[in-house]
Amino acid sequence: MAMLLSPFFVRIRENYCRCLMMMHCYSDLIHLFEQTFYLEYNTKLVKGGDEPIYLPANELCPYHQIVFAHGYFASALHEIAHWCLAGAARRLLEDFGYWYVPDGRTAEQQQVFEQVEIKPQAIEWSFCVAANKSFNVSADNLSGEAGDTTNFKRNVHSQVQYYLQHGFPPRAQKFIQVLASFYQVSLPLSIGQFTLDCVTNDKELDDKEIVADV
Repeated sequence: MAMLLSPFFVRIRENYCRCLMMMHCYSDLIHLFEQTFYLEYNTKLVKGGDEPIYLPANELCPYHQIVFAHGYFASALHEIAHWCLAGAARRLLEDFGYWYVPDGRTAEQQQVFEQVEIKPQAIEWSFCVAANKSFNVSADNLSGEAGDTTNFKRNVHSQVQYYLQHGFPPRAQKFIQVLASFYQVSLPLSIGQFTLDCVTNDKELDDKEIVADV
């Protein structure tokens, strides 16, 4: 004989199932990215170690690799955002041909770094909204000179507003649509979904994401 659950426990079970459905698993991103882009761009999203990197195809690997750090969901979205901005020539170069001054930058070096991070982080934020996930703006300079990230946040927000009004880069727009479909988020995105008071700095939350690979 089946046991009848009280309405209270039915609601708990429903909420639990809803949470399981909304878990952000890096393996889902790998699958979604490959389904969307592999055939056209010969590119895969790959879980890596400490440092993210973009690796073009070579004699050891027949496809391009977007390598993200430690299986972190946010790292994967950030690296995909960089890939969405890179042109065809840059996608044939390791790390798209860019070199960044590493963590430990001076205030002047940090200002240059933030200028080139505005567009990728605006796209990453849009990915997060489409995936129903919180967004952390990243100054990525934990051992360098501490600075006020308020202007950087505002610049990223302004870039989001520009993209919403004028259109995202084509691959970014395509992946926003894929994420929104998978995570059941309504489109089009609107500026009301991007509020500065909900944006945190890197390391303001947990030092590490919970890595879910199921």
